[in-house]
Amino acid sequence: MHIAIAADHNGFALKSRLIGWLSEHGHTVDDRGSHTEEIIDYPPLCADVCRQVAERAVDRGIVLGGSGLGETIACNKMRGIRAGLCHDLWSTEISRGNNDSNVLVLAAKVLAPERAEEIVETWLTTPFKGGVHARRLRQIAELEEKAARM
Repeated sequence: MHIAIAADHNGFALKSRLIGWLSEHGHTVDDRGSHTEEIIDYPPLCADVCRQVAERAVDRGIVLGGSGLGETIACNKMRGIRAGLCHDLWSTEISRGNNDSNVLVLAAKVLAPERAEEIVETWLTTPFKGGVHARRLRQIAELEEKAARM
């Protein structure tokens, strides 16, 4: 799978570890920044990863921040993005299985590196269930379309 990944200064170290993990597991990784631990604003990083996903330049995106809350809000402002903030395997399975999330947001200040790797693995391997969930995603897409016309 081709994955775009980005992190602010809070997620820089965990991002570096996840890039190695993803590569070891056969994924192609596009590191979109940040490339240092210097303080940086996360919205442009989120927009960049989400643009890659929305334009289908990559299959999925991963964004890391301190809490992940602001990153989730920023990502979900982008058309066609379904970003899920996941702290555990249950929310990860729901994010993919029910919501077909295409961007995973991780909270670097909350997650141990090993747990983050488990979440990424679960997120990458959990299929979308379809069915009633597909209907709900269509409804969400309709909300997005209406909001774009406001």
